[in-house]
Amino acid sequence: MRRIVVVEDDPDISDLLAFALESEGYEVLTADTGESALALIHEQRPDVVTLDLTLPDLDGTEVCRRLRAFSSAYVMMITGRSEEADRLVGLEIGADDYLAKPFSAREVRARVAALLRRPRAVERPERLTVDAGGGLVLVPVAHVAVLDGVPLPMTPVEVDLLCALAAEPERVWDRAELVAQVWQGGFIESDYLVDLTVASARRKLRKADPSGHEWIRTVEGAGYAFAAR
Repeated sequence: MRRIVVVEDDPDISDLLAFALESEGYEVLTADTGESALALIHEQRPDVVTLDLTLPDLDGTEVCRRLRAFSSAYVMMITGRSEEADRLVGLEIGADDYLAKPFSAREVRARVAALLRRPRAVERPERLTVDAGGGLVLVPVAHVAVLDGVPLPMTPVEVDLLCALAAEPERVWDRAELVAQVWQGGFIESDYLVDLTVASARRKLRKADPSGHEWIRTVEGAGYAFAAR
């Protein structure tokens, strides 16, 4: 049975999430503070964590940052904030998806199912690697990205995105093609999530690469392409 930890301090929303997920056969555990959530995640090793951004003790982004030190669970952030910066920060520090309030039980179930269709990260990287050129090496199965010998703090979906782009350098991928390849046709609310994921991956590559090389090109009106250094 798949296990999900719901981190939410509003009891009404927590009950809605638990009901929506339990009706699909998932085992659901709940926490209403950041500290109790971290302890529960460490102990129970869930497959998915739904994480509210506003908690009474810790900000949701801090909870996400801490849990990434010991857990490969998929993290779906739940937020009432509409600003792009808030969602981008969540993706940058390790979230895999976000869900904006208000939401329906159907949407929650669809998003969780889409996350669980993705391959899980593993404890030890496989030998199979992708040499993306210019010092960038990707390990698809383990969701690891290394630039010039230094591991990058990429989320699983960001590594999947880079693998798709790097497999065909200079090919221009439109957003629908990336949804089909990276999200495997799973439910996402709009192309906006593709843009946020690209922006997050770009920032991490720029921060790690002093050469200033632009690894992911935007082709105006068409999509995105990979350019090796």
